Amino acid sequence: MQAAQFSQFAAPLEIVTIPTPSPPPLGVVIEVKAAGVCRSDWHAWQGHDPDIKTLPHIPGHEFSGIIAALGEGVTGWEIGDRVTAPFACGCGSCRQCNCGHTQVCPDQYQPGVTGPGAFAEFVAIPGAATNLVRLPETVGFEAAAALGCRFATAYRALAHLDQAALQPGDRVAVFGCGGVGLSAVMIAAALGAEVTAIDIRDPALESARQLGATTTCRFDEIKDLRADVTVDALGKTETCVAAINALEPRGRHVQVGLMLGADSKPRIPMGTIIAKELKLIGSHGMGAAAYPELLGRIADGSLAPEKLIANLISLEQLPDALHQLGSFQTDPGLTIISHF
Repeated sequence: MQAAQFSQFAAPLEIVTIPTPSPPPLGVVIEVKAAGVCRSDWHAWQGHDPDIKTLPHIPGHEFSGIIAALGEGVTGWEIGDRVTAPFACGCGSCRQCNCGHTQVCPDQYQPGVTGPGAFAEFVAIPGAATNLVRLPETVGFEAAAALGCRFATAYRALAHLDQAALQPGDRVAVFGCGGVGLSAVMIAAALGAEVTAIDIRDPALESARQLGATTTCRFDEIKDLRADVTVDALGKTETCVAAINALEPRGRHVQVGLMLGADSKPRIPMGTIIAKELKLIGSHGMGAAAYPELLGRIADGSLAPEKLIANLISLEQLPDALHQLGSFQTDPGLTIISHF
């Protein structure tokens, strides 16, 4: 099969021909039909993720496709089924998995991080019963490729009661309008919130307005911003601290953007958190068991992840696309590999 891999961190990606994976016991091999290019993939390529232990490595953790092969013991699934999977796949047997929180499984498997990813024609996924999500025919492969990370992460971060528990009329400020930030804007607006979008790029702010933001502002022009819920969708110390400081008393801050590299140990205003009784919430994806609610909102038209897609590219174009993520000069919205 064709795959994109790097042999050294930050070295150019290469398109190589390697053997197609075999399905693990109780797992499957998926023929990839679409794969999202996410900033987390850029962090992995740069060597910021300590969970990548072996080189060469194939990144890619957002994908959709059809089942191409079944591992021993798999039931309930057939070759040809349309599927996706979360970026954090649970073991299926631990306490967290048994409670439905596979996204924080202590022994989770992450395609594109702890194992070979979806920037390839085929990808192997363990634990089909725990981790596969059946796709309705009404959800296209390109839109579904965004669900495994950015869109599903934003949805759970805002909508679920054990996260931000967003309510109609809440004032929400989203810091960073890349893929996950624009997803958060769309979702918050659909849930009835008043949304302020913050970024340093005018095209990103225009996209946020089109997706439902009530107001927008550049990060260096923030004045008198007060919110009930804030989302740092970028993962920088500056945006995290600014988001916390923008909260009203008893507000909720959701940290979605990964804080890696130089931002891995941020200094946060703990005095403000205590004085205002703020809630600081980490949000790490969404388990497969929670997908039916999200897919239902997509089916009824209240959410439309396909509107976030900015670019469709081929696997051969991936190295350039991934390189551009580091400069923040890419088009706002999602880049999806749709040709392999």
